[in-house]
Amino acid sequence: MSATGSMSGEGRARGRTRLPRAETTATFVGMPAFPSMAREALDNTQQRRNLAHATHTIRTKRAAVVGEVPQWEALRLNGSQTKDHMLAHLDDYLLQLEENLVEAGATVHWARDADEANRIAIDLVRAEGVDEVVKVKSMATQEIELNEALEAAGIAAWETDLAELIVQLGHDRPSHILVPAIHRNRSEIRDIFRREMARAGRPAPEGLTDEPTQLADAARLHLREKFLRAKVAISGANFAIAETGSLVVLESEGNGRMCLTLPETLISVVGIEKVLPSWSDLSTFLQLLPRSSTGERMNPYTTMWTGAAAGDGPQDVHVILLDNGRTSVLADEVGRQALRCIRCSACLNVCPVYERAGGHAYGSVYPGPIGAVLTPQLRGTSSKLDQSLPYASSLCGACFEVCPVRIDIPRLLVRLRTQVIDGKRGGLPTAEGAAMRSAAWMFADHRRFEKAQDAATLGSLLLGRRTSIHRLPWPASAWTEARNAPVPPRETFREWWVRTHGESATGTTGSGGPGAAGGVR
Repeated sequence: MSATGSMSGEGRARGRTRLPRAETTATFVGMPAFPSMAREALDNTQQRRNLAHATHTIRTKRAAVVGEVPQWEALRLNGSQTKDHMLAHLDDYLLQLEENLVEAGATVHWARDADEANRIAIDLVRAEGVDEVVKVKSMATQEIELNEALEAAGIAAWETDLAELIVQLGHDRPSHILVPAIHRNRSEIRDIFRREMARAGRPAPEGLTDEPTQLADAARLHLREKFLRAKVAISGANFAIAETGSLVVLESEGNGRMCLTLPETLISVVGIEKVLPSWSDLSTFLQLLPRSSTGERMNPYTTMWTGAAAGDGPQDVHVILLDNGRTSVLADEVGRQALRCIRCSACLNVCPVYERAGGHAYGSVYPGPIGAVLTPQLRGTSSKLDQSLPYASSLCGACFEVCPVRIDIPRLLVRLRTQVIDGKRGGLPTAEGAAMRSAAWMFADHRRFEKAQDAATLGSLLLGRRTSIHRLPWPASAWTEARNAPVPPRETFREWWVRTHGESATGTTGSGGPGAAGGVR
């Protein structure tokens, strides 16, 4: 999201600029349900081509490096078991983490929800007397819409990850966990840089082309002045080690290293589910995460810090431990496995629905299969958007097969669908539920079933030579509006059996026939 708003007098005096306010404010709250958003996305053929190319490239790289690890399944099991153990004892590990953070010189803040986390972060930035911050890519800060809160407080938040910079300059929204600008191609990025960079700081070089090296160089020059000027940085964390009070950030560009070492003050917003018990546990995830996310054997930049160290890096270190619905998810013994997620995005890259609809259709910072289960659990299913997310899947199971911590996403999707239906029912059966109970009553007795078959065959005789039914009266019209219903056969199995064998299909006429099994029920 872009940090917008008019430039303050202090900002103008220092030659700083702000991005202009977008014509419409992008927001994840109150968006249409997934089917409406997906229908619009499917009409964007350029985006579909971009997504198909990018996801296939990433999944191919992932498959190659995962195939090199003979004990990959053992790593997955170890990762899921470590996370489950941590979640079962989260209260103890959080207290241990806090104790060790404080001992290392950090200040710990607890935030129950997004508003509280944003208020803490804004107060900390204001206390430093600055009106801008640099940011490391962070899903947690996107989740609480920290950039928007900082903007409202007159503070510019500059994204320094290349893809996040593209999204911010383009007044856009992220569409992927790992690659937020995956829906953009190189020529679109070039146009964004040419048009917007000058408004936010150093302009794009003259004659900028869409060559990746030129685009990366333009971003590097644009961001360099912000890195060198910033007094405050904001980050998330991939992992928080309870044993030592250490935070860990994995990234691929080096921008995170700049943010985590140059500024005087560092504020880290960390979801409480990011805790790992010990350093030895980290080794498993340093193998699982890069292979699953970027298709790399080893992460290019892994930064670890433990509080504040004299003369080395930020001297004022703050950690905001964020709940924001996580304890509610934790209370569900089945649903809590979604909190194992390490934000690798492997499930997005194999999902046939995400590949075609893109991330914006999910109306959440967590798109794709994991977003379809995590977002409704964190936010609840009161809105039409959140009610629709569990249905944004074909239940093919590809997401579970690639998940490095074995989250059974298909199972959670089905569970959430049940929750949505139960919530809509309000004590009264839905039409679908009533139909299923009627079908169960009919199938429970062969005599009722036979009468239903007789009625169906009579209907087929009335339809003449037609082979399919294009339109049925309400409520069956809901079915035939999207598909044709086959015409029932003119002869049931029982009738065929009597005609060809000369005996009742429900009789007891010797071994080998239907009657030997008590008839066809």
